[in-house]
Amino acid sequence: MENQHLERKLKNRHIQLIAIGGAIGTGLFLGSGKAIHLAGPSIIFAYLIIGIALFFVMRALGELLLSNSGYASFTDFTSEYLGPWAGFVTGWTYWFCWIMTAMADITAVGQYMQFWFQVPQWIPAFLCLIVLTILNLLTVKMFGEIEFWFAIIKVITIVALIVLGLILIVVSFKTDYGQASVQNLWAYGGLFPHGIDGFFLGFQMAVFSFVGIELVGVTAAETADPEKNIPRAVNSLPVRVLLFYIGALFVILCIIPWTKLNADHSPFVTVFTLVGIPAAAGIINFVVLTSAASACNSGLFSTSRMLFSLGRDGNAPQSFARLGKSAVPSAALICSTLALFAGVILNYFLPDIVFTLVTSISAICFIWVWGVILVAHIIYLKKRPDLAAASKFKAPLAPFINWIVLAFFIFLLVLIGMAADTRIALFVTPVWFLILFIAYTMHRKKRQNQG
Repeated sequence: MENQHLERKLKNRHIQLIAIGGAIGTGLFLGSGKAIHLAGPSIIFAYLIIGIALFFVMRALGELLLSNSGYASFTDFTSEYLGPWAGFVTGWTYWFCWIMTAMADITAVGQYMQFWFQVPQWIPAFLCLIVLTILNLLTVKMFGEIEFWFAIIKVITIVALIVLGLILIVVSFKTDYGQASVQNLWAYGGLFPHGIDGFFLGFQMAVFSFVGIELVGVTAAETADPEKNIPRAVNSLPVRVLLFYIGALFVILCIIPWTKLNADHSPFVTVFTLVGIPAAAGIINFVVLTSAASACNSGLFSTSRMLFSLGRDGNAPQSFARLGKSAVPSAALICSTLALFAGVILNYFLPDIVFTLVTSISAICFIWVWGVILVAHIIYLKKRPDLAAASKFKAPLAPFINWIVLAFFIFLLVLIGMAADTRIALFVTPVWFLILFIAYTMHRKKRQNQG
């Protein structure tokens, strides 16, 4: 097969907004309602803790990617430092992660469209999937442009929410739920109204809000000037977490007492509706709709590139490593689209539980991927001290902090098992890993026989 390479068509503005788009997803706009319901105002601390942990994951990812210009994604360095099995399992798991996430996103699209059109939610989910697949088939630059503008919409909305919310708090604006005030954070049962148990339960929903934050690691092979653009995107993570998560949730909880928020609805829509802005609910519904579409767009991009990487390394059919005329791995993209049709089917048969189920499975698989990145970084520091010494983007506090974050991830898995509606995912997900290990054993034997 002819040696084909992905083209570096993603510019700095694309990478920065892809990084922002990865940090602002359906989990924040839709999932935060349930997270607030579980933890009350203490959910702010949960988001902060998760954000800090993932900052260290991203720094480890950034150092590893920049240690070798030949790395196309994190499957390359996981294979090198943990072994071929790790590249196989992590690559396919990351593909599975994003399939699950994109299923949640097209589910959200279906739910948001019901604001205007009373149609079964599987129909908008199906149409969204088809349109985004066609656009992604055109060129990688098209993906970058779509994500750029989707992310711009999300950023403007959250900034507007924060500015408007601060004004309402300063003027003590009165709503149907009472007066906007910082005191609302603790006036309804304190910061931890459900105690430490409720605080911990909030983590399992909050963690889904951060899935996709590592997407910058999948764009490495298509990033112009990665030595400059990847560190810039990674280092902006703390600002994004503080502004988009902590800032937005702080404002929401000051305007509306947490007890008045509906767990099944977006708190963003609720806030703008309260202000009395004409068509506010419709405008914000459009924004959260584009947010879900954006996340699905990222899912199609990341899954197709992961299949390309797996195909190139001989861990998937070689057809996945072939590029079309527009330098897009078309076969890999179409394969991911076909897998996502399972999400459309779930929306047809199980519209009420599909979102919680797939987000829980996705969160567990992403924790695996994040953990593997940290372990690979620990081994890299031990095996290649020459590269670590020459690194211009050293991960801070490593390897000590890597172990601390890994322990935190194990703690998150325990929390996911505590809640009845997410516990099923903790039992289902190991089946995926069992299938992968069996597949890898068969794959290795086949390659040995061929060799």
